[in-house]
Amino acid sequence: MATFLYRLGRFSFRQRRLVLMLWIAVLAVVGIGAMGASSKTSDTFSIPGTQSQQALDLLKTEFAQASADGATARVVFEAPAGQKLTSGAQKAEVESLVAELGKAHQVKTVADPYTGGTVSKDGTIGYAQVTYRVADTDVTDQARTDLKDIAAQGERAGLSVSMGGTAVAEETKQSSTELIGILIAAVVLVITFGSLVAAGLPLLTALFGVGLAVLSITLASSFIDLSSNTSTLALMLGLAVAIDYALFIVSRYRGELKEGHAPEEAAGRALGTAGSAVVFAGLTVVIALAGLSVIGIKILSDIGLGAAFAVVVAVAIALTLLPAILGFAGGRISTGKLKTRRMRAVERGEREPMGVRWSRFVLRNPVKVLVVAVAGLLLLATPALSLELGMPSDESATPGSTQRVAYDTITDGFGAGYNGPLSVVVDARGSADAKAAAGKAEDLLHGMPDIASVSPASFNKTGDVALIRAVPGSGPSSRQTVDLVSDIRDRGAAVRADTGAELMVTGTTALNIDISDKLSSALIPYLCVVVGLALILLMLVFRSILVPLKAAAGFLLSILATLGVVVAVFQKGWFADVFGVDQTGPVVSILPIFMIGVVFGLAMDYQVFLVTRMREEYVHGAEPREAVVAGFRHGARVVTAAAIIMIAVFSGFIFSDASIIKSMGLGLAAAVLLDAFVVRMTIVPAVMALLGHRAWSLPGWLDRLLPNVDVEGEKLRHLLDAAPPRSATAPERVPSGKG
Repeated sequence: MATFLYRLGRFSFRQRRLVLMLWIAVLAVVGIGAMGASSKTSDTFSIPGTQSQQALDLLKTEFAQASADGATARVVFEAPAGQKLTSGAQKAEVESLVAELGKAHQVKTVADPYTGGTVSKDGTIGYAQVTYRVADTDVTDQARTDLKDIAAQGERAGLSVSMGGTAVAEETKQSSTELIGILIAAVVLVITFGSLVAAGLPLLTALFGVGLAVLSITLASSFIDLSSNTSTLALMLGLAVAIDYALFIVSRYRGELKEGHAPEEAAGRALGTAGSAVVFAGLTVVIALAGLSVIGIKILSDIGLGAAFAVVVAVAIALTLLPAILGFAGGRISTGKLKTRRMRAVERGEREPMGVRWSRFVLRNPVKVLVVAVAGLLLLATPALSLELGMPSDESATPGSTQRVAYDTITDGFGAGYNGPLSVVVDARGSADAKAAAGKAEDLLHGMPDIASVSPASFNKTGDVALIRAVPGSGPSSRQTVDLVSDIRDRGAAVRADTGAELMVTGTTALNIDISDKLSSALIPYLCVVVGLALILLMLVFRSILVPLKAAAGFLLSILATLGVVVAVFQKGWFADVFGVDQTGPVVSILPIFMIGVVFGLAMDYQVFLVTRMREEYVHGAEPREAVVAGFRHGARVVTAAAIIMIAVFSGFIFSDASIIKSMGLGLAAAVLLDAFVVRMTIVPAVMALLGHRAWSLPGWLDRLLPNVDVEGEKLRHLLDAAPPRSATAPERVPSGKG
């Protein structure tokens, strides 16, 4: 692979105009397509095989008139201060609005609040339940516009009107802090390279790549249903890895220029060495993210594949467009007037880099440093012991949004449980008396302590399937409601034993509970798969057993500590004001498993770039401690810059309006901070110092069994160094050999 990348780097450098024009053409085509695309996004969740999904499928068949899978909206009316919705003028206005809702685009049914009993006891609050003919992904802009227009009509009449439900799309706006993250990345690059040209190239190519990825996802959303968070997460991860990958290659390119190579040759060597590591790092991230799709939850598949696509684009840009841009920059990239006095002193050999001094400190005190670092990570991980998972709902919507106002208004007028009623399905097709079975189910529900209300059973046309609406006494994401759903299902066994009827619980609340349970059960197996993959990949790269084990253990520590940070902020509310968290509650269910995939890839990234040089020095005869220092001398500065850039980019999303984006921004920023600085740059050298020569031992039989993966292109570099010098006009010729 290194030989191929070497040729690719030289070709892209030499044919830079062609490569640049091809990429611009691709961006233009995708951009034009995305501009004319009508995207379809959704935040609903479904999971085959669960009881809630089975019940929902049964309702689609037996209660087709109810549009069980149709989008829903709750239009909430609140009377002006001192007035009631039951008075003449206000009641007439609400009835007029309800009539207009019935005529709105794609609406199938509207439940009148006066006949449906959805007016509060004090008469100040009421809501109409709207059911659509289509699923939420197929609700058109016209239908949503009709809904907004009717709400505006009610506002003009003096009512307070808000809307919630799956048919109402929340309009989230990304905060300007994302731009601050990019500016911080630019500053870090300038400090790292001491040159505006060198600093600008990673940013330029990263913005180009992430723009292409996001536009491609937007275009794809016009053909397939995607989660509304897919493009945002692709932007978040794609931008971070694109800057980092370009940083590694540009840094190596500058190093090759310093060694006296011509610019084209330096570009080839940079791609053949650092480019190989970029491909490996990108591949690990892609595998981990794409692997999320096997869990069987659509939103997880969407964001996993979307983010994986962004990483693929970032790698492709780094391997082709970046060397082409290097061709335009030429030797100017190695000259800069922004270097500090310390940087110039380090270049002249008059001062040791900070990374070297830190590594020597760790090597002098390996046991103390290791104990403090591990104890600190375990302390941060402590809150993760109380981890609770849940799915986002109107309760977690942006404060002040119409969804959140609707949720809070219903809670004030009726109780939190009315925001998430349960649909209890009685499948009596195997029962001798369907009505008796439904009656027993009603009695069961009435006798449960956390039930606020139970509606009479309604039957399908054949009279053998009943639907009962039950309103919990607690909110949709509360532990009491989770326990209530579990309790109903457990007691359903008694109904089945007595009547032969199957009792099932479904609805948005039950679906979310089932998805959270599914993700919780998948978390440990997925973590085991990822750790196993890490062990295999690192064993191939470093040809060692203890180094991969140490890397995997460090990965587990950083994941646990990161989960502890997320639980502390978003679930327990610690430092909530600092991070702009207005609503605490269960951690979004997809967050832990998504972070495992992302952090795995990033951890392997830092591991490869930092430890590979240690192995190279050790193989060439350096003592273990000297090899560690050499690894930090050549890699610590770049890894530090890469980590700070990622932290800055991820932190820019912490103040997003969307709770799922906010939690992922904080989680990923914390994960990079802990993994790069505590695990890779503190625990790794401490453990390497304690292991000594044993760190690089590998049984002979295993050494012969494992293929030799030259991730850093060491073989290519030796072959090129051994080859006779090539003139500037000589045809390209690479020595034979595996690379």
